[in-house]
Amino acid sequence: MPETFLRLADFKGHKAWDARDIAEVEGASVRLHWTDAPYIWHVNDGTEVFLVLDGIVDMHVREGGIERVLELSPFDAFVAKPGDEHVAHPRGEARILVIERKGSV
Repeated sequence: MPETFLRLADFKGHKAWDARDIAEVEGASVRLHWTDAPYIWHVNDGTEVFLVLDGIVDMHVREGGIERVLELSPFDAFVAKPGDEHVAHPRGEARILVIERKGSV
C-alpha cells in the first residue's frame, strides 16, 4: 500500500540540502529539504516553487547583474522561472518544500 500520510515536522537531513521525496505529480517532484547552509547560485531549466515551512531563508536573486535579497519566513513562497538566477541562504535550520520538474537542474 502506498504511503499516504507522512509526519514530516521532525525531518532533518544528515547534511545541508538533504531531501525527503514526498511525491511525483505529473512529472513534477515534490520534496522536503532540510538545510542549515546556503545552496549555490544556480538557474533552473524549469519553474521551481520554493515554500518555507520552518525557519527563515534569505533568497538572493540576480536580475540584470543586480543582486537583491528577499527574506522568506514560514509560509512565504518564491517562484523561480526558467532562467532566474538565485541562491537560498537559511538563517540557521530551515525546512523547505520544493516543487519542480523531476530531474530539473
